[in-house]
Amino acid sequence: MKLVKVTDKKTEKLFLKTPRSIYRDDPVWVCPLDADIKTIFDPAKNTYFSHGKVERWVLIDDRNKLSGRIAAFVDFNLAYTYDQPTGGIGFFECINSRDAANMLFDTAREWLRSEGMEAMDGPINFGETDKYWGLLVNGFTHPSFDVPYNQPYYKDLFESYGFRVYYTMEGFHLDITKPMPERVMKIGSWVLNKPGYEFKHFSWKHEAELTADFAEVFNEAWASFKKHFEPLDPAYIREVLRKAKPIVEEKFIWIAYFEGKPIAIYLMFPDLNMILKHLNGKLDLLSLIKFLWLKKRKAMTRAKGLLMGVIPKFQNHGLESAFIYNLTNVFREKTHYTEIEFSWVADFNPKMRKIFIAVGCKPVKNYITYRYLFDPTKEFKRYPIPEE
Repeated sequence: MKLVKVTDKKTEKLFLKTPRSIYRDDPVWVCPLDADIKTIFDPAKNTYFSHGKVERWVLIDDRNKLSGRIAAFVDFNLAYTYDQPTGGIGFFECINSRDAANMLFDTAREWLRSEGMEAMDGPINFGETDKYWGLLVNGFTHPSFDVPYNQPYYKDLFESYGFRVYYTMEGFHLDITKPMPERVMKIGSWVLNKPGYEFKHFSWKHEAELTADFAEVFNEAWASFKKHFEPLDPAYIREVLRKAKPIVEEKFIWIAYFEGKPIAIYLMFPDLNMILKHLNGKLDLLSLIKFLWLKKRKAMTRAKGLLMGVIPKFQNHGLESAFIYNLTNVFREKTHYTEIEFSWVADFNPKMRKIFIAVGCKPVKNYITYRYLFDPTKEFKRYPIPEE
């Protein structure tokens, strides 16, 4: 087996082809758009390059067959906030071979060590945590857009190498063809009618104002419980929405206010993977025509809930129920939607897990974010879980 560093268009094409080889017999896997993966590794398009570095490799066997790939990266804004300087690995794909996986992990580790790192987290993204984050270990059903899907044997490849659980995550499912819990609807109606509260859904007309409010809530809410938190730039939200514009439903995105101050957010998109399943990662003219045809036929019957957040002062005030109440009315208009899949909630956010359960969601998937210490004599610490 030999490792090839990604340095040009030819080797990048191999990097993009590798998962197609790994999953060619898997009917569940959905090929991400090649353009989206390229963007992550493009310094002109990914702002993380302003404070980070990346390398990528492809593994080829003796018969010139693609056997695996990996990316290693350092976010210098984050790396030195840990006990050991920590980089990341991601976009890992591999045949069911410990030897092949170990070659990939070894190569990433040594490159990270050369950059001054003493540990690596993975599989993670070179970017925000809302995509390509964690290893799926249970619930190998349809993946929603940008959410990890991998072969079940990857868990053994990571753990046999020495990766240890840094934190766990759960994915949730909500069947919206069934009535919402009566208590949730009562609380939601009560909150919506309380003086001082206002709920606005997203609109392109007021995009700049609403995305700034969205980022304000996100940064205040997540900083209250997430260690090593990096604030979200409103420009990132605007870019996410701009890229998703062909599928954005304005009434799937909500911001709650109290006396004019933004206090809570809810973000959801139609699940693009229900269309991408038919495009094989391409968006050429023929694929675009197919995309538009499937969209018109309302092929996206599942929504993907990306996040919900409330600033600390207004937690336990029923705002989540108010969002659900509003969405229930939206789904009465858009009857082709039948379910919501929520990406994941980490074990360090038990309050949000309770909220998902309270509104009728079922935990259906499990993910792990691992950490590997280069010096095994150092103390391993899991991500801290707050006391309830």
